Amino acid sequence: MADERKPTSLEDLDARVTAARAANKQQSGDGKTVPGGKPPMTGFGLAMRMGTELVAAVAVGVGIGYVLDLWLGTKPWLMVVFFFLGSAAGMLNVYRATAYLGRRDGSDGT
Repeated sequence: MADERKPTSLEDLDARVTAARAANKQQSGDGKTVPGGKPPMTGFGLAMRMGTELVAAVAVGVGIGYVLDLWLGTKPWLMVVFFFLGSAAGMLNVYRATAYLGRRDGSDGT
């Protein structure tokens, strides 16, 4: 019998998990969170979110405009209009995503 260790109890496992979480929290700072209870976003994560928000809003706007143009036969006017509406919506989403960054208390302003 090469390995005759007893299986660890749940209390021992719980103690090790708690100790590992405490060590992880200590290494990563004081465990501050942003509104919503999420950990603070890294710079790369924030840049990816802003880019995705902007591109998605423009793509949805152009898609809606294109479909309406095909349906109503008004090429390209509705696509142009919805491009600008999508761009404005994307910029508003980016503003909302970054609005809390300058606040010292971490509140989201609501």
